[in-house]
Amino acid sequence: MRKTTGEAPVLDAIDRRILAELQADGRMTNVELAKRAGISAPPCLRRVRRLEEAGIIRGYHADTEPAHLGYDVMFFALVGLDSQRQTVLDAFEAMVSAWAEVRECHMIRGGGDFMLKLVARDTAHENELTRRLTGAQNVTRVQTLQTIRTGKDEAGVPIALG
Repeated sequence: MRKTTGEAPVLDAIDRRILAELQADGRMTNVELAKRAGISAPPCLRRVRRLEEAGIIRGYHADTEPAHLGYDVMFFALVGLDSQRQTVLDAFEAMVSAWAEVRECHMIRGGGDFMLKLVARDTAHENELTRRLTGAQNVTRVQTLQTIRTGKDEAGVPIALG
């Protein structure tokens, strides 16, 4: 990986292989990762650290099963606000970021101001979260969409290996 002025770092084929392998399995050892990337362990570890320092690797986490942890409902909420002033947008983001049930918060274009991904224990909990949203300051519209099933849920982004 070499840095370019003011732009994202340029990734070579080995960096891309490392990223693809870590996206697929972030728990593998550095020795296994190095083997899969076709390099020895010390330079592999240096590359991983550079990718972390550059902000390309943002972190590592366990992918948990929500239902096994008591969250049987996943839903999305499209939220419209009465103003797009930066203070209003920032206040809304800060509010929902404090809710443990909000797993993602995206400012969007078209169809509303924000799209949230939330989890709830059951329908009553979903209704409570929806009421909290609709009653929040500056919120004018909330449309919820309950997930029936998830056909695909992949972390990260496609990484071109060529």
